[in-house]
Amino acid sequence: MQSFSAAYFIFTLIMKKILLAILFIPILSFSQKKEVLKYFISKDNLVGVKNQNGKVIIPAQFKIFSTIEDGELIEGETIYFDGDKNGEKRQKNEWGYVYDKKGNFLYRPFFYDNGADYFSEGVRRFVKDGKVGFVDRNGIVVIKAEHDFVFPFNYGYAQFCDGCDWEKTEDEHKAVVGGTWGIMNYRGEMIQPISKSEDAIEIEGEYYPYPFNYNDKEKMILQFFEKQNKVLSGIYYVNYYPELSENEKRLFFEIIERPKENFPYYQVNTYDYGKRSGLSSDFIFLISEDGKNIFALDGNTKKPFGQWLKKEMKEAENFQKEHPDNPNKLSK
Repeated sequence: MQSFSAAYFIFTLIMKKILLAILFIPILSFSQKKEVLKYFISKDNLVGVKNQNGKVIIPAQFKIFSTIEDGELIEGETIYFDGDKNGEKRQKNEWGYVYDKKGNFLYRPFFYDNGADYFSEGVRRFVKDGKVGFVDRNGIVVIKAEHDFVFPFNYGYAQFCDGCDWEKTEDEHKAVVGGTWGIMNYRGEMIQPISKSEDAIEIEGEYYPYPFNYNDKEKMILQFFEKQNKVLSGIYYVNYYPELSENEKRLFFEIIERPKENFPYYQVNTYDYGKRSGLSSDFIFLISEDGKNIFALDGNTKKPFGQWLKKEMKEAENFQKEHPDNPNKLSK
């Protein structure tokens, strides 16, 4: 695993595709009667945070690169500053600052795609002392910053390296080269390859154990989506080329996040027939903690599953009418 340039840029394209569906999830606020916080801009154009009574929670000290208006409300579980502290020298791989709602510093996100790292499978990368780890939506460290580089989680695993470094390529992008590579699970444990089996996950030509475990309640949640697999697969692959076999036209549903403070849902992600080759940005679901309410994320909107499915089916039918040569037909 000496160079991951191609894989990294493929992943960049995937992440850009799913940004609209996933990026907003960490900034959804599900709790009630929280203190109202607002950004404020000082006379010298530095940004800080005040509460509804005008008390300064975080002093104005940040030079922000995104568009923030004076008095703009802060939504979500944490406070994010998209820039540097005034007069500070930026450190390697860091971008921005994240604080809790009480004004306590939490972490610095990993620099990715001209900004802070995206959330993938419920976590995002952060940097501390030059090393990379993972935090959850509440800013809690779930995997300590111990490695020189880590890819985002995808289908339960993340690739990491030690002793590696960035190397600029001819097209002005960067590739991760050198070092010793490994695969980690959600607990940050290094996982060893196994022999090929029906449930094994292939990563870089080697096989690893199926990474997910579910209790009875969670299995029932996933059974709902398995019963919808044929319909959902038909919608998903209707505009896919070339033609796929019936076995290939199957989706995989996994619970990648469970209810926690500020987030009373199970999040189910949908993966394509290659399991690790892509995440469907249009097929992300939230299930209430009691399992009774199922929603689909439609852009930045949470819609009841039935309503969402009806719309998606109509769009798929229209696509097939407009493209009668599509090789992967909707199931009758």
